Amino acid sequence: MKQYTVASIPGDGIGPEVMTAVRHVLDAADANLHWVEYLAGQSALDQGLALMPEATLEAITEHKLALKGPCTTPVGGGFSSVNVQLRQQLKLYAAVRPVRSLEGVDTRYTDVDIVVVRENTEGLYSGIENEVTEGVVTSLKVVTGKASRRIARWAFQYVKERGLDRLTVFHKANIMKLTDGMFIRCAREIHEQSFPGIDYQELIIDAGCMKLVQDPSAFQVLLLENLYGDVVNDLCAGLVGGLGVVPGANIGEDIAVFEAVHGSAPDIAGKGIENPLALLMSSVMLLNHIARGEGDAGCDKIAERIKQAYNQALVDGAKTRDLGGSLGTQEFAAAVAERL
Repeated sequence: MKQYTVASIPGDGIGPEVMTAVRHVLDAADANLHWVEYLAGQSALDQGLALMPEATLEAITEHKLALKGPCTTPVGGGFSSVNVQLRQQLKLYAAVRPVRSLEGVDTRYTDVDIVVVRENTEGLYSGIENEVTEGVVTSLKVVTGKASRRIARWAFQYVKERGLDRLTVFHKANIMKLTDGMFIRCAREIHEQSFPGIDYQELIIDAGCMKLVQDPSAFQVLLLENLYGDVVNDLCAGLVGGLGVVPGANIGEDIAVFEAVHGSAPDIAGKGIENPLALLMSSVMLLNHIARGEGDAGCDKIAERIKQAYNQALVDGAKTRDLGGSLGTQEFAAAVAERL
């Protein structure tokens, strides 16, 4: 494995703690990564910088790769979402979240293996809101054919490259006939023109969510617009143990940012008890991404070693408190490193 430079963005709250733990495991696995650290979010504001410093964007653009901890987003006011800014400014149009059952993490389900692919740049998350008059506000949902075809093609290609055979679109085109209607028409177009051999299904999102909790094994890859994808992402995480055990990636044409998908949890920051597994799993996705893009088999081997190590740690009962164990953040990282 040759050396690759990765922008490290620890984030806010528990972010620096989980980032330290993950980098410990990567070092122990001999992942030849050169880290350059930058700030974003509340941690950047605290240093007198912009919410999303230009230097951070420039570093990600230059190195094409980033690993990001959670960033704080105030509810109902305050500054805008760092994550949304990052995705829009760097055109990271595909949000990818693999969700699978883990042995050693007890849930109601044992057979979940789903990948949620979410359009990441428009929809209601375009952030176009207006107060029409006192007590009346509007929010504009933006859907374009270009972005809809782009994410559909990406999702179908993902299915094909991984030897899968099924893609399901969740939508609400029965009500939002123009916006969601365009989204599914574009998906159908890409399917018919380029991927006719893949089993393609469409489900109205409320019925789709019901089927998800009835039988998750019926799904392989889900394709959704931005807001629906955000909600279904967390629903699927709940099937396998929560946001602490699922990774996430935001991928564009030539830039990819891998991140913890949970919050910054400021109430437990500094206590050393947070689960670093989500960010560790995201780092495995980063290594797999490098392997595919660079043809570097060494990255794949290291990623597989780390995956086997954290799987074994969970089976052995080496777990953090959120999963019913007693280990702290760095203790869990050490337990994974011992099993490499």
